[in-house]
Amino acid sequence: MTSGSLKTRCQCSASSSVGTRSSTAGSEACTGFSGFMGQPFRSLITKAPIDCTCPVPVGTQISRYRLPGDPAVTESASVTESVSTPRSERSADVIVVGAGPAGSTTAYHLAKSGLDVLLLEKTAFPREKVCGDGLTPRATKQLIAMGIDVSEEAGWLRNKGLRIIGGGSRLQLDWPELASFPDYGLVRKRDDFDEQLARQAEKAGARLYERCNVGAPIINELTGHIEGVHAKLGEAGSDSRDTTPVTFRAPLVVAADGNSTRLSLAMGLHRREDRPMGVAVRTYFTSPRHDDDYLESWLELWDRRGPQDRLLPGYGWIFGMGDGTSNVGLGVLNTSAAFKELDWREVLKAWCASMPADWGYTPENMSGPIRGAALPMAFNRQPHYTKGLLLVGDAGGLVNPFNGEGIAYAMESGSIAAEVIVQAHARATYAQRELALQRYPKILKDTYGGYYSLGRAFVKLIGNPKVMKIATQRGLTHPLLMRFTLKMLANLTDPTGGDAMDRIINGLSKVAPKA
Repeated sequence: MTSGSLKTRCQCSASSSVGTRSSTAGSEACTGFSGFMGQPFRSLITKAPIDCTCPVPVGTQISRYRLPGDPAVTESASVTESVSTPRSERSADVIVVGAGPAGSTTAYHLAKSGLDVLLLEKTAFPREKVCGDGLTPRATKQLIAMGIDVSEEAGWLRNKGLRIIGGGSRLQLDWPELASFPDYGLVRKRDDFDEQLARQAEKAGARLYERCNVGAPIINELTGHIEGVHAKLGEAGSDSRDTTPVTFRAPLVVAADGNSTRLSLAMGLHRREDRPMGVAVRTYFTSPRHDDDYLESWLELWDRRGPQDRLLPGYGWIFGMGDGTSNVGLGVLNTSAAFKELDWREVLKAWCASMPADWGYTPENMSGPIRGAALPMAFNRQPHYTKGLLLVGDAGGLVNPFNGEGIAYAMESGSIAAEVIVQAHARATYAQRELALQRYPKILKDTYGGYYSLGRAFVKLIGNPKVMKIATQRGLTHPLLMRFTLKMLANLTDPTGGDAMDRIINGLSKVAPKA
């Protein structure tokens, strides 16, 4: 320390980060960090008493200080005044935008670790989402990790495996018995499913704002880092007089706002055109097939209404909901030549019309409209961390290209992101925190990169209807081959100590490029 300069440790920040406070030639200024991102705490560069102390315990969920930009923190406020005032309800350690499976899982694990989390959802629960409503053992594992009761008494319908239909064959395969995953999947409607996860995050301590429509990010002019978001509280799409403009601030923001992810676009992260994209359309029918303990996948879609049967592009599913209805839908990949040409709602109607009449998949039994949604696959938006923003779930294009499954990877990426954030939060300097946060995209690539690269090659092959037809006609007659295919498509293997199939699949994923 040089003569005439006094430096003491100080915690004047949005988290428990440690900065320095220096006094030279009789003037004092606080240069603590704003949160664990290390942005300069410009609003607190004030004349502060030399004995500034910030009694903020590391990891506490309700902190005793404000973020820069909160109304109570002004240019004339002293450091001691700021830390003695309760934190604003509009600021936190982390903001999570979107309360779908990815966002709610992220918020849950962050809150369980003691961080103060804002979870912002543009609609109100319950709300509908386009989905097959079927969960593989991979997603089931994540629900169990969140402490959610997945018993039948709690309203969950269990399934034993996958029934595959195509090429004139019908093959029923149980989920594999693995050490790493349960041997059953689940079914639950998305309007109820998403709310279960959001409420679980609330129970853990996350602060949920429903009817919160997030707009532009708040960008630090000096660093380019995101520091919060502008939003409107009130019904989405309602008259501006019925909404309240608000500002939420945090040194780190998680984009869990789905495929459209306006937040990512505002930060300059655009979709990669070289990655596959799918479209899913589905509806519900009142049907005697509602109580089925297998998920059903159709590898061929036939339109049998005309004088000659016509093979339609894509694949279909039938999932019994256990409540008197079936979720019936289809998916198609942009590798198909017909991707942009057809009305997929009409394709679904044509396929349903070819079903046996006693299944009830007829217009008069339809219990909901036909809805569609995009399926962003194989890391179609990157990088997954930049300038204070992490992407999880569909916002980062984490849908499995092999089977169109998104929920499991949304929840897994949320769990991974939360763990990285918690570790970064405990680092003392900006450089150390950035180093920890930069691990997130590396972990995703190490975990899914090779597997998704294999999936990209797979979707190019099955985009050719001739290849798909040959595969279904010949593959379904070999149960051993199809058990291997099930493990491959559902990404269900033991990473260590597995059988020969596991070792082959894991080995292929390791040697493939990391997406």
